[in-house]
Amino acid sequence: MPLLDYILEEPSYGWKDTTGNLVKPTPGQILREFFSRLNIFKTKKNWLPFISWLTVVCLAPFLFLFIFKYFTWPRFAAAFVYSMIIMGTHGTIWHHRYCTHRAYKFRNNFWRFFTQNLTLKAIPEEIYALSHHVHHAKSDEPGDPYNANAGFLYCFLADVNHQPINRNLSEADYNRALVLMKHTGVNPNTYAQYLQWGSVANPWRTLAGIALNWGFWYLVFFLIGGHGLACALFGGAGVWAVGVRTFNYEGHGKGQDKRTEGVDYNRNDMSINQLWPGIVAGEWHNNHHLYPKSARSGFKPYQIDFAWYYIKFMSMVGAVSFYRDSKKQFYKDHHEPYVNTKKEKIISTN
Repeated sequence: MPLLDYILEEPSYGWKDTTGNLVKPTPGQILREFFSRLNIFKTKKNWLPFISWLTVVCLAPFLFLFIFKYFTWPRFAAAFVYSMIIMGTHGTIWHHRYCTHRAYKFRNNFWRFFTQNLTLKAIPEEIYALSHHVHHAKSDEPGDPYNANAGFLYCFLADVNHQPINRNLSEADYNRALVLMKHTGVNPNTYAQYLQWGSVANPWRTLAGIALNWGFWYLVFFLIGGHGLACALFGGAGVWAVGVRTFNYEGHGKGQDKRTEGVDYNRNDMSINQLWPGIVAGEWHNNHHLYPKSARSGFKPYQIDFAWYYIKFMSMVGAVSFYRDSKKQFYKDHHEPYVNTKKEKIISTN
């Protein structure tokens, strides 16, 4: 079997039934799975999903302090921009186009570290990258860790229920999984440590990285605008960390075919291009599913792509040594044939 068929820990309710169809668990089943996999007292191998949501919980007090103590409209505007645009774009730059798809390459480890820590750490690289490979291999099919056909809750809680690595890989398969992570800068566990912790990432290094990252950015925000600005931006990051968990449900039509002719050219799955995620985060999702390894997914003139602008700028200053850009291929293979076909239909009806 291909590694991506079993690289993720299968939930207790399974990916598919005996007939091969997608299992659509009830909300109760999803919630029981969620809390079971968060329980670090049950097994310490639950530490990474636990940390994934602990960061959200730890960001909540900053949001409350901002709302009830430090609220001003300028700080609200700053929090909105930081949450929606800066955090969103960074997620596309780092987790999506680099950690998963290797759409570009850094000149050296300094620029990788610089880009990795441009914003607050809120999502572990391992949780995102490994599962996203599976998402592309099985998009909208059983085994897709955030399959919109199974409903909102299935997608929203996927980082705990469906995205963690399989804890029972052989040493050979674990080493194959490491290949998918080696470029990210995550210092991996040995196989013996993986058997102990159930993860590629080491808990102590992960916690230290989060603490140093948060400490650095709180100091920067405080020096710029005091505790009020720091709480506003940390709270905004928490809003993004929750909101981003809703994206794949929306980005795949909420389980319905919402693709638009002349807008969504990929017909192999239900991914759609949406204006808001596209503009604020460069996430033109249908385009991305057409060319997942492209460092640009905003191909048309109106498709703003801040993530691409950052990657291109880093290339211009020498920080990025290589990138893939599939814009020309998109026009040649999809947009131009579509336009020509439309013209032919108009001519034939006249």
